[in-house]
Amino acid sequence: MPRPIINEDECSACGICVDACESGVLELASEVAKAVHEENCTGCAACMEECPMGAIEEIEED
Repeated sequence: MPRPIINEDECSACGICVDACESGVLELASEVAKAVHEENCTGCAACMEECPMGAIEEIEED
């Protein structure tokens, strides 16, 4: 199962990744993006591709 990892030190809380995620995995919370519904991640990588700060990576977990 894929899971987005957000580097909170790099995140600017612009919300672009939240808008890019069609699965509703990400939300803005405490001035950073957070993966709050990881179980919905499809691994499409739209959040990583759209993040202007390069603050998101995706890992594969069982």
